[in-house]
Amino acid sequence: MSTHKRIVVSSDHADIELRKTIAAHITERGWEVIDIGPMTSESTHYPIHGEAAAQRVASGDCQLGIIVCGTGQGIMMAANKVKGIRCGVCSDTFSARMIRQHNDANMLSIGARVVGEGLALDIVDAFLSAEFEGGRHATRVDMIKALEG
Repeated sequence: MSTHKRIVVSSDHADIELRKTIAAHITERGWEVIDIGPMTSESTHYPIHGEAAAQRVASGDCQLGIIVCGTGQGIMMAANKVKGIRCGVCSDTFSARMIRQHNDANMLSIGARVVGEGLALDIVDAFLSAEFEGGRHATRVDMIKALEG
């Protein structure tokens, strides 16, 4: 497992520019960003990219992941199929903080067609600055983990 701040980012073909903006923003905040693409606007399928990013987080190669598609929903659903992943789609900063503080989320999904660039960066900042609170929330996260089998 990596010991420094390392985060994976991915998107589908329609959201490359927002993903690159997010990656640059995260880099400015001291994270090593692993951008796994796609790198061209050739049509691709978001489940491939959600799963690939989730595998990086689940393996411990990256501590966190941020994924982007049109609504954030489809790529999030794919990521959550990977054991050990707790990914939430957020369109506001409050939810982004809460998924880290209460749900110990290790991935964030953003809908590029839902939020603008400025709000997306604020959501990323809220997600990255929050920490899991543990306590009663740990019991609930353990219950979620138990559902994985």
